[in-house]
Amino acid sequence: MAAAAVAWRDTLDDEQRDQGVWDWPGSKAAEAERVRWYYTPTDHGGLTMHEQLPHQQRAAMRLLSTGLSEAAYVTASTIMGLENVLDRTEGFAALFGRDRGRDPGMYYLRVFGDPEGDRPWGWRFGGHHVSVNHVVVDGRVAAGSPCFLGADPMVSPLLGGQELRPLGGIEDAARDLVRALDREQRAKAILTGTAPADIIGANRVEVSAGDRLIPLPDLWRGHFDDQVLEDRLWAMHDGLEAQLGVTEEDRRATEITAVPRGIAGADLSATQRDQLRAVLETYVARMPPGLVEGERARFAGDAVDLVHFAWAGGLERGQPHYYRLQGPALLAEWDNTQRGVNHAHSVWRSPGRDFGLDLLGEHLREHHA
Repeated sequence: MAAAAVAWRDTLDDEQRDQGVWDWPGSKAAEAERVRWYYTPTDHGGLTMHEQLPHQQRAAMRLLSTGLSEAAYVTASTIMGLENVLDRTEGFAALFGRDRGRDPGMYYLRVFGDPEGDRPWGWRFGGHHVSVNHVVVDGRVAAGSPCFLGADPMVSPLLGGQELRPLGGIEDAARDLVRALDREQRAKAILTGTAPADIIGANRVEVSAGDRLIPLPDLWRGHFDDQVLEDRLWAMHDGLEAQLGVTEEDRRATEITAVPRGIAGADLSATQRDQLRAVLETYVARMPPGLVEGERARFAGDAVDLVHFAWAGGLERGQPHYYRLQGPALLAEWDNTQRGVNHAHSVWRSPGRDFGLDLLGEHLREHHA
């Protein structure tokens, strides 16, 4: 990872470095930028792909590949390519104050700190429906979360009557689990019959008890000066909630809680626990070799008993739905409600460990006390 970061950095000219390479944060304001992340087609901060020459783009993608498993890298690359498909769906229109609103070149990379030094460093790659974050402390990866992957469209036609579903396994594994529950188990697992309009944790730096859905206009780097565009985002948000039929009771049912809601792994049969592990694997397996083993170990054996599975919405494919996994240092969320249930979001987080905040605190106490 360090070698790939250095190789990319060394291709940049001075102007590119101003955007792509920042010192490790030395102030609260700079740290706030390091942990800022998005999944909307907004400015994620960094050097965009279309501001780079082909050999620089190749180096950027190499760095991205070091932070993901092969399957996750293929998925992320596919998601980036879907911007071309979405552009066609929306009539190749100029959107969001840009000449090309849906743009596979609008993916940003920024390195924080010196990968060749002995101090903490990290990097962030993000754009529409992709956000990958890694932090290295004392020579090892301290965090690889948040890790967000989304898809719009979620399902696309391919020649020969086939479908392109880059996140299909993430959806199907959870649906298989909820449909395997008996009536009593479903009563615990299903929070409400109405799905929320998005993942609940959204792009918060830290997820806390009481958190509820963040409206779409607030998921961008600032609000738009163009009131027509701002009003359009609010109309999209309000329209989707009205279409789904979201009530205040539904919002209470799906808010984040300190004590996880849903059904615990301990209350599942052996077969159902295996299905729960299969859902977990669609999130944990985003990490590359060398990192994924440690994440899997956190949920091995009886540890999965502490993981809670919660669902909201319909149980059939094509019905709006949401689910989450919550447990010790774990929050994974999925939502597929938008664009006629053909626009999905998924995120894997480690509350308390995201962005390496826990190990960075230990590092500061040990080395800078």
